[in-house]
Amino acid sequence: MAVTSVALVAHDNKKKELVEWANENRTRLAPLRLYATGTTGRLLRESLQRDDMHSLLSGPLGGDQQIGAKIAEGEIDLLVFFWDPLEPQPHDPDIKALLRIAALWNIPVACNRATAEFVLTSAYMTDDNHRSQKPDFSDYTGRDVH
Repeated sequence: MAVTSVALVAHDNKKKELVEWANENRTRLAPLRLYATGTTGRLLRESLQRDDMHSLLSGPLGGDQQIGAKIAEGEIDLLVFFWDPLEPQPHDPDIKALLRIAALWNIPVACNRATAEFVLTSAYMTDDNHRSQKPDFSDYTGRDVH
């Protein structure tokens, strides 16, 4: 299954880098449904001139959790999250929850420009025959709890 939806998230010190990367890859991103948190979404909408950008709340105001919910609902196929490893984030628990939910649902995550390049240029991005394995949680959801 080709990737059709990408969430784009960046901490403040990484927003410029994400916008630059998105512009360099505008042709590859053009057919994709794009989601972004708060300010990142506004910057990308302006830079890419994409009126169809799905902008959510700012990360600290719940945007990270909104992206996580969309991953759990199967709406997002790839998370590109340029996070800043040198700055403490006041909403660190939300960030950890987002990364946890992406790992749980087997969603590829690119945390830096190099990884984003590898993922975006991967043959799996456009291969309609590739089926990403979604986890089976039936044992967990059907468990008996006493």
